[in-house]
Amino acid sequence: MTHVPQVRRRPVVAGDRMAEDPAVPTLTGLLAQRALDAGDREFLRFGEWSWTFAEIDAWTSRLAHRLIEVDGVRPGDRVALMLPNVVHWPVSWLAALKAGAVVVPVNSGYQRADLAFVLGDSGARVVVTDAEHAHLVAEVVASEDGLGDVRVLDLADDGSEGFPCSAPPTTASHAGTLANLQYTSGTTGFPKACMLTHGYWTRLGWICAAVTGLGGDDVLLTSQPFSYMDPQWNTAVALTVGAPLVVLPRFSASTFMADVRRHRATFFYVLGSMPTLLAKQLPTAADRDNDLRMVLCSGIPVALHAELEERWGAPWREVYGMTESGIDLFSPFADTGSVGSGSLGGPVPTKQVRVVDPADPTRAEVAAGRPGELVISGRPMMKGYWNRPDATDQTLRDGWLHTGDLVVRRPDGGVQLVGRIKDMVRRGGENVACVEVEAALERDERVVASAVVAEPDEVLGEEVKAFLQLAAGVPADRATAEDIVARAGAELARFKVPRYVEFVADFPRTPSERVSKPALKARAAEAPGTTHDLSPRRS
Repeated sequence: MTHVPQVRRRPVVAGDRMAEDPAVPTLTGLLAQRALDAGDREFLRFGEWSWTFAEIDAWTSRLAHRLIEVDGVRPGDRVALMLPNVVHWPVSWLAALKAGAVVVPVNSGYQRADLAFVLGDSGARVVVTDAEHAHLVAEVVASEDGLGDVRVLDLADDGSEGFPCSAPPTTASHAGTLANLQYTSGTTGFPKACMLTHGYWTRLGWICAAVTGLGGDDVLLTSQPFSYMDPQWNTAVALTVGAPLVVLPRFSASTFMADVRRHRATFFYVLGSMPTLLAKQLPTAADRDNDLRMVLCSGIPVALHAELEERWGAPWREVYGMTESGIDLFSPFADTGSVGSGSLGGPVPTKQVRVVDPADPTRAEVAAGRPGELVISGRPMMKGYWNRPDATDQTLRDGWLHTGDLVVRRPDGGVQLVGRIKDMVRRGGENVACVEVEAALERDERVVASAVVAEPDEVLGEEVKAFLQLAAGVPADRATAEDIVARAGAELARFKVPRYVEFVADFPRTPSERVSKPALKARAAEAPGTTHDLSPRRS
């Protein structure tokens, strides 16, 4: 069957209403509203099991009562969730919010030190987990100072049966109520928790619904870990538009598009390495046999953008945001000129952006075409970092969020990402943006993924090193390294061309599917592989 574009449905949130306040200010209010006006509609689908809005509303109310009456949860208490992608994750999230609690998402891959830090830093009173993680949680709670009173709730028997199906009176009633302590990926040092309110999530859902024009007949799909924010904002969108959300156990490039077809998904969001990994799967006759209407992505590979759209028969558009700020920039789906441009688009109507000189104490704006730090103000925005007033003051200055991302303003008025302030190689007197070199390397079909880092050098201060993950069957030898670097070098200034290449089987990644370069460098130092020095170098 050939993909046939569907008739555009009537959006729940029209694009010209994007700047308006959400119709309902809280997540719990949204769920209650959907239970009233769309109660029989499917809300959540995990594998072959699904639940309606009314069923989830009743379940979360019962569990909220249990948290209050059995576990002693009071408004403002923190409830940690350490679960894989199972329906109990969003159910526990919404139930804890109905109990007036603040949810602390915990990466289910955390080990003892990470878990102990998050539980201690957040001051969690209850941990909701499963059989796979219960032993670790119990061990940490029993052995770490200050955690002795933490209660552990096993989702296999949440004990909610018999409690009322109506929401308890502690349900949040305004947008400013704190909903999450959302810990960042923690690629440098211990993670920080962004304080996110109900209004943050409902506005994020509202804006994303307006950006996409999604309606109740759409089907959303996500595969990222639920402890990361993407499935959570997908949940907020589903609640906003009254559409089902399909949640996969994990991202698998080899099966992802088959799941998109099987579930008849019309929308998904991907980021990081995910588009590249999808594009490197062998084409099949079924590629365009899908119901996709649109895809949002953070970091569409420029050289693959048109190919991605052609292969799967749907428009892909960039969206930019951070945990701290939700959504900031987007490319409209009607803007076909953005395809392959590298543009992040322009700000959503509730945000203002500036491009400033990070070395200038006055943070003066730089001229168009010159790189500078992207700074953002507006809504949604975190309230700050939990227990980190100094970090909050460093990141949020006079109402402006300093992103740490280097961008340039494009002639068409859009914004283009060129790298991270801290993700640079300083080779001699030249700055090398790692993301630019990675993009050139990944345009080679033999390269599945790459990571460029700084290597200390006595003469130049730092040299450029590339870690490369190769496609199956490609020999990991010096000849391959030389040929890949030579091809990339044809697109790069001479000082940006990697001197060192090390092949790896895979990359350590953050929950957001970005390569964790600190973990990569630590792994390489502990168990170094063969590094090909492609000298002699140009001066």
